[in-house]
Amino acid sequence: MKNPIIQVYEIQDPREAEEMVALGVDHVGSVIISPEDWRIPAIRDVVTIVQGSGAKSSIITLFSDCDAVCRVLDYYMPDIIHFCELLVAGEEGKEAREELLRLQYEIRRRYPAISIMRSIPIPEHGSSWDFPFLDIAHEFEPLTDFFLTDTLLVTSEGASGTQPVSGFVGITGKTCDWQMAKMLVQESFLPVIIAGGLSPENVRQAVDTVRPYGVDTCTATNMRDENGKLIRFRKDIGRLKAFIREIRGT
Repeated sequence: MKNPIIQVYEIQDPREAEEMVALGVDHVGSVIISPEDWRIPAIRDVVTIVQGSGAKSSIITLFSDCDAVCRVLDYYMPDIIHFCELLVAGEEGKEAREELLRLQYEIRRRYPAISIMRSIPIPEHGSSWDFPFLDIAHEFEPLTDFFLTDTLLVTSEGASGTQPVSGFVGITGKTCDWQMAKMLVQESFLPVIIAGGLSPENVRQAVDTVRPYGVDTCTATNMRDENGKLIRFRKDIGRLKAFIREIRGT
Protein backbone atom coordinates (compact mmCIF):
# COMPACT_ATOMS: atom_id res chain seq x y z
CA MET A 1 0.00 0.00 0.00
CA LYS A 2 1.24 3.47 -0.87
CA ASN A 3 1.83 5.73 2.13
CA PRO A 4 -1.17 8.00 2.75
CA ILE A 5 -0.85 11.73 2.24
CA ILE A 6 -0.49 13.84 5.38
CA GLN A 7 -2.78 16.80 6.08
CA VAL A 8 -2.16 19.19 8.98
CA TYR A 9 -4.47 21.83 10.49
CA GLU A 10 -4.54 24.60 11.94
CA ILE A 11 -1.62 26.50 10.38
CA GLN A 12 -2.21 30.24 10.66
CA ASP A 13 1.39 31.52 10.78
CA PRO A 14 3.86 31.72 7.87
CA ARG A 15 6.71 30.42 10.03
CA GLU A 16 4.76 27.29 10.85
CA ALA A 17 3.87 26.95 7.18
CA GLU A 18 7.59 26.90 6.36
CA GLU A 19 8.07 24.16 8.96
CA MET A 20 5.23 22.12 7.43
CA VAL A 21 6.81 22.46 3.99
CA ALA A 22 10.21 21.41 5.33
CA LEU A 23 8.64 18.32 6.92
CA GLY A 24 7.02 17.34 3.63
CA VAL A 25 3.39 17.78 4.68
CA ASP A 26 1.14 17.29 1.64
CA HIS A 27 -1.92 19.39 2.60
CA VAL A 28 -1.53 22.41 4.89
CA GLY A 29 -4.82 23.70 6.28
CA SER A 30 -5.86 27.04 7.77
CA VAL A 31 -9.12 28.17 9.36
CA ILE A 32 -11.12 31.34 8.79
CA ILE A 33 -13.29 31.69 11.86
CA SER A 34 -15.45 34.73 11.18
CA PRO A 35 -17.23 36.15 8.11
CA GLU A 36 -16.41 39.60 9.50
CA ASP A 37 -12.68 39.06 10.13
CA TRP A 38 -11.94 37.01 7.04
CA ARG A 39 -9.07 39.03 5.59
CA ILE A 40 -5.92 37.82 7.37
CA PRO A 41 -2.69 38.62 5.50
CA ALA A 42 -0.68 36.07 7.51
CA ILE A 43 -2.91 33.26 6.27
CA ARG A 44 -2.58 34.49 2.70
CA ASP A 45 1.19 34.26 3.22
CA VAL A 46 0.66 30.67 4.43
CA VAL A 47 -1.18 29.85 1.19
CA THR A 48 1.60 31.43 -0.89
CA ILE A 49 4.35 29.52 0.93
CA VAL A 50 2.53 26.20 0.66
CA GLN A 51 1.67 26.58 -3.01
CA GLY A 52 5.22 27.65 -3.79
CA SER A 53 6.50 24.39 -2.32
CA GLY A 54 4.29 22.19 -4.46
CA ALA A 55 2.09 21.14 -1.52
CA LYS A 56 -1.63 21.95 -1.41
CA SER A 57 -3.22 24.66 0.69
CA SER A 58 -6.62 24.08 2.26
CA ILE A 59 -8.96 26.54 3.95
CA ILE A 60 -11.91 25.85 6.24
CA THR A 61 -14.52 28.56 6.64
CA LEU A 62 -16.59 28.35 9.82
CA PHE A 63 -19.51 29.92 7.95
CA SER A 64 -21.54 28.81 4.96
CA ASP A 65 -22.88 31.97 3.34
CA CYS A 66 -22.01 31.74 -0.34
CA ASP A 67 -21.02 35.39 -0.79
CA ALA A 68 -18.80 35.28 2.29
CA VAL A 69 -17.12 32.05 1.15
CA CYS A 70 -16.52 33.55 -2.30
CA ARG A 71 -14.85 36.60 -0.76
CA VAL A 72 -12.50 34.23 1.05
CA LEU A 73 -11.71 32.32 -2.14
CA ASP A 74 -11.11 35.49 -4.15
CA TYR A 75 -8.65 36.73 -1.53
CA TYR A 76 -6.74 33.52 -0.70
CA MET A 77 -7.17 31.33 -3.81
CA PRO A 78 -6.33 28.08 -1.99
CA ASP A 79 -6.06 24.71 -3.68
CA ILE A 80 -8.87 23.27 -1.55
CA ILE A 81 -11.94 24.71 0.18
CA HIS A 82 -12.97 22.47 3.06
CA PHE A 83 -16.56 22.41 4.36
CA CYS A 84 -17.12 20.80 7.75
CA GLU A 85 -20.69 21.62 8.77
CA LEU A 86 -22.39 19.23 11.18
CA LEU A 87 -24.65 17.23 8.86
CA VAL A 88 -27.90 16.03 10.40
CA ALA A 89 -29.47 12.81 9.14
CA GLY A 90 -32.93 12.18 7.73
CA GLU A 91 -35.72 14.62 7.02
CA GLU A 92 -34.67 16.77 9.98
CA GLY A 93 -31.48 17.79 8.21
CA LYS A 94 -32.68 17.53 4.60
CA GLU A 95 -33.19 21.26 4.05
CA ALA A 96 -29.77 22.13 5.51
CA ARG A 97 -28.06 19.47 3.39
CA GLU A 98 -29.78 20.74 0.25
CA GLU A 99 -28.58 24.26 1.03
CA LEU A 100 -25.01 23.01 1.43
CA LEU A 101 -25.26 21.10 -1.83
CA ARG A 102 -26.34 24.33 -3.54
CA LEU A 103 -23.33 26.06 -1.98
CA GLN A 104 -20.95 23.40 -3.31
CA TYR A 105 -22.56 23.55 -6.75
CA GLU A 106 -22.05 27.30 -6.86
CA ILE A 107 -18.45 27.09 -5.66
CA ARG A 108 -17.67 24.44 -8.26
CA ARG A 109 -19.28 26.58 -10.96
CA ARG A 110 -17.42 29.77 -10.02
CA TYR A 111 -14.06 28.23 -9.04
CA PRO A 112 -13.50 25.10 -11.15
CA ALA A 113 -9.77 25.04 -10.31
CA ILE A 114 -10.39 24.82 -6.54
CA SER A 115 -11.07 21.36 -5.14
CA ILE A 116 -13.85 20.79 -2.60
CA MET A 117 -13.36 18.75 0.55
CA ARG A 118 -16.39 17.72 2.60
CA SER A 119 -16.25 16.39 6.17
CA ILE A 120 -18.48 13.37 6.74
CA PRO A 121 -19.42 12.95 10.42
CA ILE A 122 -18.82 9.44 11.78
CA PRO A 123 -19.81 8.52 15.35
CA GLU A 124 -17.04 8.34 17.89
CA HIS A 125 -15.30 5.06 18.67
CA GLY A 126 -17.38 2.85 20.94
CA SER A 127 -20.71 4.32 19.90
CA SER A 128 -23.46 1.99 18.71
CA TRP A 129 -25.42 4.73 16.95
CA ASP A 130 -26.44 3.66 13.45
CA PHE A 131 -25.76 7.04 11.82
CA PRO A 132 -26.44 6.99 8.03
CA PHE A 133 -23.06 8.42 7.06
CA LEU A 134 -22.92 6.49 3.79
CA ASP A 135 -26.26 7.89 2.61
CA ILE A 136 -25.08 11.41 3.43
CA ALA A 137 -21.76 10.84 1.66
CA HIS A 138 -23.53 9.63 -1.48
CA GLU A 139 -25.58 12.84 -1.54
CA PHE A 140 -22.43 14.96 -1.59
CA GLU A 141 -20.27 12.73 -3.77
CA PRO A 142 -21.10 14.34 -7.15
CA LEU A 143 -20.05 17.80 -5.95
CA THR A 144 -17.01 16.83 -3.87
CA ASP A 145 -13.37 15.98 -4.62
CA PHE A 146 -12.23 14.69 -1.21
CA PHE A 147 -14.05 13.27 1.79
CA LEU A 148 -12.70 13.66 5.30
CA THR A 149 -14.09 11.49 8.08
CA ASP A 150 -14.31 13.31 11.39
CA THR A 151 -15.67 12.44 14.79
CA LEU A 152 -19.31 12.96 15.68
CA LEU A 153 -19.71 13.14 19.45
CA VAL A 154 -22.64 11.00 20.57
CA THR A 155 -24.85 11.16 23.68
CA SER A 156 -25.84 8.12 25.70
CA GLU A 157 -29.23 8.27 23.99
CA GLY A 158 -27.64 7.78 20.59
CA ALA A 159 -27.88 11.30 19.21
CA SER A 160 -25.29 13.85 18.21
CA GLY A 161 -23.86 15.59 21.23
CA THR A 162 -22.49 19.11 21.57
CA GLN A 163 -19.55 19.62 19.21
CA PRO A 164 -16.53 21.78 20.18
CA VAL A 165 -17.56 24.32 17.52
CA SER A 166 -21.32 24.62 17.37
CA GLY A 167 -22.75 23.62 14.01
CA PHE A 168 -19.49 22.08 12.78
CA VAL A 169 -17.71 18.75 13.18
CA GLY A 170 -14.06 18.44 14.19
CA ILE A 171 -11.33 19.22 16.77
CA THR A 172 -12.84 16.78 19.28
CA GLY A 173 -9.55 15.03 19.98
CA LYS A 174 -11.49 11.74 19.85
CA THR A 175 -11.26 8.97 17.27
CA CYS A 176 -14.18 8.10 15.06
CA ASP A 177 -15.33 4.52 14.46
CA TRP A 178 -12.59 3.24 12.14
CA GLN A 179 -14.71 0.38 10.82
CA MET A 180 -17.29 2.91 9.61
CA ALA A 181 -14.50 5.00 8.09
CA LYS A 182 -13.24 1.88 6.34
CA MET A 183 -16.71 1.34 4.86
CA LEU A 184 -16.63 4.85 3.38
CA VAL A 185 -13.18 4.18 1.88
CA GLN A 186 -14.49 0.99 0.30
CA GLU A 187 -17.81 2.38 -0.98
CA SER A 188 -16.87 5.84 -2.22
CA PHE A 189 -15.06 6.56 -5.48
CA LEU A 190 -13.55 9.69 -3.87
CA PRO A 191 -10.24 9.78 -1.97
CA VAL A 192 -10.96 9.64 1.76
CA ILE A 193 -8.83 11.30 4.43
CA ILE A 194 -9.34 10.08 7.98
CA ALA A 195 -9.34 12.56 10.88
CA GLY A 196 -10.36 12.65 14.51
CA GLY A 197 -7.92 12.20 17.39
CA LEU A 198 -5.08 10.88 15.23
CA SER A 199 -1.75 11.00 17.04
CA PRO A 200 1.74 9.49 16.81
CA GLU A 201 0.47 6.77 19.14
CA ASN A 202 -2.46 5.57 17.00
CA VAL A 203 -2.04 6.75 13.41
CA ARG A 204 -0.29 3.59 12.21
CA GLN A 205 -3.13 1.43 13.55
CA ALA A 206 -5.66 3.76 11.92
CA VAL A 207 -3.95 3.45 8.55
CA ASP A 208 -3.67 -0.33 8.81
CA THR A 209 -7.37 -0.56 9.69
CA VAL A 210 -8.95 2.00 7.36
CA ARG A 211 -6.51 2.09 4.40
CA PRO A 212 -7.33 5.73 3.64
CA TYR A 213 -6.01 8.03 0.95
CA GLY A 214 -4.74 10.34 3.67
CA VAL A 215 -4.51 11.13 7.37
CA ASP A 216 -5.27 14.42 9.09
CA THR A 217 -3.93 15.71 12.38
CA CYS A 218 -4.83 18.76 14.43
CA THR A 219 -5.46 18.59 18.18
CA ALA A 220 -3.19 15.62 18.95
CA THR A 221 -0.17 17.42 17.49
CA ASN A 222 -0.94 20.85 18.95
CA MET A 223 1.06 22.34 21.80
CA ARG A 224 -0.20 22.27 25.38
CA ASP A 225 0.37 24.72 28.21
CA GLU A 226 1.91 23.92 31.59
CA ASN A 227 -1.46 22.60 32.79
CA GLY A 228 -1.84 20.30 29.83
CA LYS A 229 -4.50 22.43 28.20
CA LEU A 230 -4.58 22.43 24.41
CA ILE A 231 -3.23 25.54 22.66
CA ARG A 232 -5.13 26.27 19.48
CA PHE A 233 -3.23 27.19 16.30
CA ARG A 234 0.20 26.17 17.66
CA LYS A 235 1.87 22.95 16.58
CA ASP A 236 4.10 20.74 18.71
CA ILE A 237 6.79 20.09 16.10
CA GLY A 238 8.26 17.16 18.02
CA ARG A 239 4.93 15.32 18.08
CA LEU A 240 4.28 16.21 14.45
CA LYS A 241 7.66 14.76 13.45
CA ALA A 242 6.78 11.59 15.35
CA PHE A 243 3.41 11.47 13.56
CA ILE A 244 5.12 11.73 10.18
CA ARG A 245 7.69 9.05 11.12
CA GLU A 246 4.85 6.65 11.89
CA ILE A 247 3.49 7.16 8.38
CA ARG A 248 6.69 7.37 6.36
CA GLY A 249 9.16 5.51 8.53
CA THR A 250 11.72 8.30 8.29
